[in-house]
Amino acid sequence: MKEILFTCVLVLWLAAASARRVEPESRLVRGALPDRQLNGYFSFFWKSRRPKRALLPADEPDSASVPDEGNSADLPTCLLCVCLSKSVYCEEVSPNMTAVPPLPKETAYLYARFNKIEKISRNDFGDTVTLKRIDFTANLISEIEDGAFSKLTLLEELSLAENRLVKLPTLPTKLTSFNANNNFLKTKGVKANAFKKLTKLTNLYLADNQLEAVPFIPETVRILHLQNNNITDVNKDTFCKSSDTYYLRLSLSEVRMDGNPVVLSKYPDSFTCMKVLPVGRYR
Repeated sequence: MKEILFTCVLVLWLAAASARRVEPESRLVRGALPDRQLNGYFSFFWKSRRPKRALLPADEPDSASVPDEGNSADLPTCLLCVCLSKSVYCEEVSPNMTAVPPLPKETAYLYARFNKIEKISRNDFGDTVTLKRIDFTANLISEIEDGAFSKLTLLEELSLAENRLVKLPTLPTKLTSFNANNNFLKTKGVKANAFKKLTKLTNLYLADNQLEAVPFIPETVRILHLQNNNITDVNKDTFCKSSDTYYLRLSLSEVRMDGNPVVLSKYPDSFTCMKVLPVGRYR
């Protein structure tokens, strides 16, 4: 009787011990939850306990590097071109640049050579009044609207060489150097007062055009290039003043008129005020 009682107690104790071992694990044993829910549970479990990585200083957003509204319009130009300080270099841009690009407002020097710009409009420089130098050499410019440079009161150097111009626009009065070599300019395309108000102009380049006469040359000009045009004559008022025999033009130190039909030796009285004779044909 004692043996039977002992056996029953032993069976009950073993059953209770087995239940205690299985109960904590029964919630997560395979089959207790579908596979997807089980995996999701572990995923959530580990994510909830994974320590969050603190952002290093380099990972934190830098408010200084985010462009403000005023500079956002400048990004396309500075991606196509090279923007260094106040200079913008847009040379041989690919894909082809056919118009003047929008410029950062503080631009002082623009180099847009060897592109396919066809026209300069009056609004192209409306917001860039700080420009001091513009170089459009070797483009396809055939038209410049009047007023295109009217707001550029600080502009000192302008190059439109190697384009397709047949006439000149109104030029900024503070220019010291103007280059329009290798265009299709004729005398009728250059206004009588085109250079008259340019009282600081020192270098004037109009070579390789189709000019029939010498335009008005300001007193300040030192270097004048008119070679390879269609100039057929000069007179006493071209460089000197017929009304003032004592007038001297000492600033004009280089005049090139070679490659023109004019025979300069026929007009000896036209150069008496100059310290040097023009380079050209004398026979």
